[in-house]
Amino acid sequence: MSQRFSYFLVLLGAVLWGTTGTAQTFMPQTIHPLAVGASRLAVGGFTLLAVLLIMRKIDFRNWPWRPTIYAAISMAVFQYLFFSSVRLTGIAIGTVVTIGSAPVFSGFIEWFLLKRRPNGVWMIATLLAIVGCALLFINKDGIVVNPIGVTMSLGAGLLFAFYALVNKEVLEKTEAISAVAVIFSVSALMLLPFLLRFETEGLLTGSGIAVVIYLGIATTSVAYILFSTGLKHIPSSSAVTLSLAEPLTAALLSVVIVREKLDLTSWIGIAMLLGGILVLTLSGRKSKKSHVANE
Repeated sequence: MSQRFSYFLVLLGAVLWGTTGTAQTFMPQTIHPLAVGASRLAVGGFTLLAVLLIMRKIDFRNWPWRPTIYAAISMAVFQYLFFSSVRLTGIAIGTVVTIGSAPVFSGFIEWFLLKRRPNGVWMIATLLAIVGCALLFINKDGIVVNPIGVTMSLGAGLLFAFYALVNKEVLEKTEAISAVAVIFSVSALMLLPFLLRFETEGLLTGSGIAVVIYLGIATTSVAYILFSTGLKHIPSSSAVTLSLAEPLTAALLSVVIVREKLDLTSWIGIAMLLGGILVLTLSGRKSKKSHVANE
């Protein structure tokens, strides 16, 4: 698979993630965020796992369980932190801070754990994207900036960066579809017991079921398969930076659908976010061509 196509798959997955917060606004607000996250993972993970088991496409005897468990724990806690932050501080801010902080965490994790220092292009692209996120964050018109919500967003960003790193280890030994099916099924099992403790009123209504199915299939199964497929061929730090297409999508949807207000500064931030993504994508294509030419 070409590196250019790998970038495209990660970006497409990030665009689907960007619809998560907006979709959540269409379900009853009586449902606890952890119930939303558990239901989302259960629909996405169990559906894929059932299909793969029927087709006998999973070999559990040689499965990389250690990184799988790490990835599942990261994603389970991520669900709670992310959905809670969106509810506390709004779609745009919750998503922007979560995904805006993830590339920084990812770069440091790779640097300290893998001894792989981020290159200059990644730093420029990430800086552009982070400044863009900051400009979006400055806008407060129609958006609630809740300190607890922002802290939860930062925690979610750290967990997403860690998930990308350990998920890459899983992908070295199995296919993307199988990895997503097993990781999210294990993660859903970790969260399901909490459904008995937290509020689920409204989950079985028409809107609740429809949104959970959308979140499970589109923003979980499909989105993470796209992300994981691309992740196999590019560094995890680059993939996490490319995932900044999520807050870009979320910010635009929050304006068009939810009617949240963004001022000129925020639109400049959106432009910088897009610029950071383009810098990383185009430079990745050039570096790939240079590598081929030198061989």
